[in-house]
Amino acid sequence: MSASVSSATNLAPSGDTGTPSGNSATPTLAERLTPGQRLVCERVINAFETGSAEGDYSNITIFADGPNDIRQVTYGRAQTTEYGNLRELVNLYVEAGGRFSEDLRDFVPRIGRVALVDNTAFKNLLRRAGAEDPVMRHTQDIFFDRRYFQPAMHWGDQNGFTRALSALVIYDSFIHSGGILDLLRARFPERPPAQGGDEQKWIRQYIEVTGQLAAQPPPARGACQRIPDAGSAPRNRAR
Repeated sequence: MSASVSSATNLAPSGDTGTPSGNSATPTLAERLTPGQRLVCERVINAFETGSAEGDYSNITIFADGPNDIRQVTYGRAQTTEYGNLRELVNLYVEAGGRFSEDLRDFVPRIGRVALVDNTAFKNLLRRAGAEDPVMRHTQDIFFDRRYFQPAMHWGDQNGFTRALSALVIYDSFIHSGGILDLLRARFPERPPAQGGDEQKWIRQYIEVTGQLAAQPPPARGACQRIPDAGSAPRNRAR
């Protein structure tokens, strides 16, 4: 894990990977990332969320960060939440016909509507699926890419970001907070590159503001995420 976290500081500016012959379109942020840079992004997020650079697909953690600060299940390689997108993930797995799909099918309509945080059968099924079934691991890879990574890269494109380290910070924000929160952006002056701002200054100020809020006790900390810090250990979520 430490090697992966340390590699976050080695995310050199993403290269222009070019475009297909005859296509002069500017590469997207995702297209600018080399395969190695994309892998570093994934491994850093995995390490921050589950303590494993490879990703612990069976990981379940309980946090009191659901609606009105109720306890909820967070699950998977990059941790999606019971009252967030866990139902979507489990439904994808059920429809994929995995080893534990039929056992989990009846839980799908209850996720996010009926508290399952203390349902031992549900949690054990999730753990076993993540640990024992390649179908769940493949489903999680698709889910976290579609639900978090691609929207994060789209936001980066819309706002003019081009660097690999920016991609990591933005991706982490989407994993942890569902996006780049306006309440954080309002706390620092730099504009995003698409509005004439400096990309490196924006990222630095964003990280500084997020770190300041994360250091505060609740409720100020409640809307804050944890941001990649090359020197940090796996972090508790702060939202």
